[in-house]
Amino acid sequence: MTDSPPSDGRGDGQAQRPQPWFPPGGGYGPGSPPAGEAPASQPGNGQPGNGQPDPPGWPGWSQPGTSQPGYGQQGYGQQGYGQPGYGQQGYGQPPPGQRPRYGEAAPKPGVIPLRPLGVGEILDGAFASIRRNPKAILGLAAVVMTISAIISATITQTLLSAASLNLPSPGQQLTPAQATHLVGRLVAVALPAFGLTVLLTYIVQAVLAGLLAPIIARGVGGQQISAADAWRVTRPRLPSLLLATLLGLLAGLGPLLIFGLIVGAAALAGAPAGVYAILVVLGLAALVLSIWFSTMLSLVTPVVVLENASPTQALARSWRLVTRSFWRVFGITLLAVLIVAIAGGILQLPFTVLGAVAGSGIGRTVIIVIGTIAAGTVTRPITAGVTVLLYVDMRMRKEGLDLALRTASGTGQPGTGQPGSGPPGSGPFGDDFATVWRPPSAGPAAAPGT
Repeated sequence: MTDSPPSDGRGDGQAQRPQPWFPPGGGYGPGSPPAGEAPASQPGNGQPGNGQPDPPGWPGWSQPGTSQPGYGQQGYGQQGYGQPGYGQQGYGQPPPGQRPRYGEAAPKPGVIPLRPLGVGEILDGAFASIRRNPKAILGLAAVVMTISAIISATITQTLLSAASLNLPSPGQQLTPAQATHLVGRLVAVALPAFGLTVLLTYIVQAVLAGLLAPIIARGVGGQQISAADAWRVTRPRLPSLLLATLLGLLAGLGPLLIFGLIVGAAALAGAPAGVYAILVVLGLAALVLSIWFSTMLSLVTPVVVLENASPTQALARSWRLVTRSFWRVFGITLLAVLIVAIAGGILQLPFTVLGAVAGSGIGRTVIIVIGTIAAGTVTRPITAGVTVLLYVDMRMRKEGLDLALRTASGTGQPGTGQPGSGPPGSGPFGDDFATVWRPPSAGPAAAPGT
């Protein structure tokens, strides 16, 4: 017996006519076959994927010549319930196995809809993550920023003390030799302080993004974890995170460092003016390369933490994710940096004014440090959140991660484990959390059949 009996067969008169099958909400039922594929059994009544054959002798409903129109055909002057075939859209919903694109309806169990994101949705998701779990996010940010501000202030004060700068008093006139000496000493202090500040800022931002990655990743699925749980997830990955951050920073600043060495060599050799014109072009090329490398490696932090990748694997993985999306990642990251810089300047302005009123000394330093901590605690999580959500967006666009996240948030499968679940040694969230974020090379990241 076949699933589709001949159209001229005769029924026994006892079988009941099967009811129309409607796909589950959103057309993303786990039993739906992928787009363009036929189900395992071909029911003769045209029902898409119910897996049940027609009763013996019952004429196929979707075959021509019968008295009843098929569900995928037009009959009695009315439009059928849907277009025939799984590769076309029916019921006003996307075909099974496909996901909505940007701007279409999608489930939103957490801070973002589970589909490729727009610029506004990424920024809104970063702010929503802070609003939904302020205790964990702002608490971790306050701790990290306090440590960073204390280290930065200590380094600056140490350099100033070592340089023994004697600044002129108001109205004092300096000779050209004294002015040249003072400028040289200021440069000798400012350049190391600036370099150390940039390095510390980069490391702090990477560590903060690593600590917030588990919190925001859980927030995507509508869940919340504490700062202690996030620390337990990130702590084993800190050595790899720091090494990957330093490698990314070296790759980003490498072209500029090489350019600086070339300029220094040209100055010592007394190069003619024509050489410096060429150096200007080389400087622009170095700047472009620096921006390019930094952007291509900007997703290293969430890769290290969420995918448990080594530093070299994280660098290669970030490069693959950003490939063909450079301008999108660069533009969104730059926008987030500008927003954070403006907001941070506004928040720190009152402390700067108070520090100026307090004059010089330890009181001024304390006020400025407090202002730096306050501004960084509020604004730095925004940049970290944008980085993590950009990583999620790139994976949804290129690997169908949104389908795995729908399964995780909707069926209690991967991603719904509670702290302490899973086998020993699998972390505070068990293996189910790691399964959702596992890259395709290490196993399926999406639901079976997608």
